[in-house]
Amino acid sequence: MSNVERIFAPRSHDVGGLMVGRVLPYVERRMVGPFIFLDHIGPASMPAGQALDVRPHPHIGLSTLTYLFDGEIYHRDNLGNAIEITPGGVNWMTAGRGIAHSERTSADERKIAHNLHGLQFWVALPKASEEVAPEFAHYDASAIPQLKLDGAELRIVAGDAYDLRSPVKVYSPLFFVEAHLKAGATLALPNTFADQSVYVIDGAVEADGARVDPRTMVVFNRSSKVSVKAISDSHIVLVGGEPFSEPRHIWWNFVSSSKDRIEQAKDDWRNERFARIPGDDQEFIPLPE
Repeated sequence: MSNVERIFAPRSHDVGGLMVGRVLPYVERRMVGPFIFLDHIGPASMPAGQALDVRPHPHIGLSTLTYLFDGEIYHRDNLGNAIEITPGGVNWMTAGRGIAHSERTSADERKIAHNLHGLQFWVALPKASEEVAPEFAHYDASAIPQLKLDGAELRIVAGDAYDLRSPVKVYSPLFFVEAHLKAGATLALPNTFADQSVYVIDGAVEADGARVDPRTMVVFNRSSKVSVKAISDSHIVLVGGEPFSEPRHIWWNFVSSSKDRIEQAKDDWRNERFARIPGDDQEFIPLPE
């Protein structure tokens, strides 16, 4: 009996003038552990003058995890943080009871031809932490634990895996691991949490007899003990964690266990109750109607 629950590919979306692949939520798999949203950004090559411009917008009830393979994104938020994320580093922003931020190409970068490639996750917060005070943390690439196994090079970007722990502050049991596999290498997943998945960036892997090609996610049956084998040199990410006991609702940029709380967030953004972002307060994304 196969341990593969389903295999699916992202849908295309325009985000701030850039086409991205939206992997999660998927119609038949809304979450993997606490991970409720995943966008695959690029890879994109942009000429001078073209830029990513995600205008100020709000979040509640989640943490965002931005992780780049190439290029840069300049983050600003209404807590006063302003920082450039570069490949291998981690931007971890916890919205909690509410935050607003923007994500843009920096002024210097947009003057030249540049590339952009990476991932952005939304990680739903456990019910007891949904209303925590908003916070932001940046972790340099050098702070992320690394591990070499037979034919595999791993980075433990968030959570716990392979007896290593990322310094990134998380609110529930999870892992996010970046892996580069040599052709023929086999990698056992951490197998520590009920939900586990693999998303293929480049190359191809075999998962319990099923081929998983680039820009495709495989989700395994809950509590399976699974491995993947690289068909060719492959770049993949492993994503997993413990699912919540209660469902999560998602509407636009808001995530909550309470539909009423989402309605309150809508009203707060519509009526400009979120604080403005220093250095980026001249425009914003209106509430969808």
